[in-house]
Amino acid sequence: MTSGKEQILEIKRGVDEILVEKDFLDRLKQSKPLKIKVGFDPTAPDLHLGHTVIINKMRQFQEFGHEVIFLIGDFTGMIGDPSGVNETRPVLTKEQVKENARTYKNQIFKILDKDKTRIEFNSSWMNKITSAELIDIASKYTVARMLERDDFKKRFRSENPISIHEFLYPLVQGYDSVALGCDVEMGGTDQKFNLLVGRHLQQIYGQEPQTIITLPLLEGLDGVKKMSKSSNNYVALNDSGDDMFGKIMSISDDLMWKYFELLSTKNLSEIEKLKDTVKNGANPRDIKFLLSEEIVERFHSLSIAKKAKESFLQRFQKGGIPEDIDLIEVSIKDIENDNGEINLPRLLAHTNLVNSVSEGHRAIKAGSVRIDGEKISQISLNIQSDSELILSQGKRRFIKVKII
Repeated sequence: MTSGKEQILEIKRGVDEILVEKDFLDRLKQSKPLKIKVGFDPTAPDLHLGHTVIINKMRQFQEFGHEVIFLIGDFTGMIGDPSGVNETRPVLTKEQVKENARTYKNQIFKILDKDKTRIEFNSSWMNKITSAELIDIASKYTVARMLERDDFKKRFRSENPISIHEFLYPLVQGYDSVALGCDVEMGGTDQKFNLLVGRHLQQIYGQEPQTIITLPLLEGLDGVKKMSKSSNNYVALNDSGDDMFGKIMSISDDLMWKYFELLSTKNLSEIEKLKDTVKNGANPRDIKFLLSEEIVERFHSLSIAKKAKESFLQRFQKGGIPEDIDLIEVSIKDIENDNGEINLPRLLAHTNLVNSVSEGHRAIKAGSVRIDGEKISQISLNIQSDSELILSQGKRRFIKVKII
């Protein structure tokens, strides 16, 4: 097995925090396989590139000879993770959770070694716990400490409801570590509170507290919110090669470097050399081609990646506007303001180029909205009925609109 010091140098790449790093190094020095747990709630059928940040790290642990546990939170998925939300999540049915979990198992082995991956479902122990035992687990943590959690604190202060079952979520996630006897648990930076609960419960139950490793959240295609299906800014692992390639090409030049660091297998010195080539005048688009090809090849094949690049170049060869875009007819009554002018944020939302009118305002302010290739900065436009225009948001989302 690779030495502890060598392992920790590799593992720290792209990591936000290791808590407690000294204890983790001591564990690695013992030269025995560690139990590495990562939990995924099957709340949606698709895994996306944001999930792969942590799955790639799991693969790294496998290559070092450790035991990787892919924990499917079919029990916690029916509670709903309150992390980073300002309202109670809708509760999923058992059927929804079961179907989503099935698709997860089909997707993770695009990265993980199937023979070295242990899959667990937390319902296998949580369904056996009695009411008295659940109350006993709940007694191990106070409401005051729960309200120290940032998202709960904000909701409490703004008088947004917090349901009792949401307090159970971090406790159940923490108890998973007890049930599995984990040495290490990994999660996004938004999961730190839940991971700390796991350490706390392990100590109470007489176990050595797990090492916590947090990883950065990957921003979605918009470069603002974290990648998620609900924000419609994600690249699904099940996307076609063409869609995956095009979506990655749509990210900003600045965000590209974070994608390289968190998603690429290139070492940091190679990435620095690429940055230098851009500083010396290389077109960032050409560097982004390398990233897009690498990721499409990983989840499809080299031939599909090359075809996706060719397809992308063909589609965008005329001034950056694709040739095959849909035509949508929009009634002027649905998008006009009180002055009889077109409300552009409303038009963006109406054509589903953005998720909401407020997001449309932000997109215009950010300079990512164009009409017929020209950047638009004003909110209201004087456009007559029977007009046709090509509306775009970002570098990849285009639609032809006919005002009727």
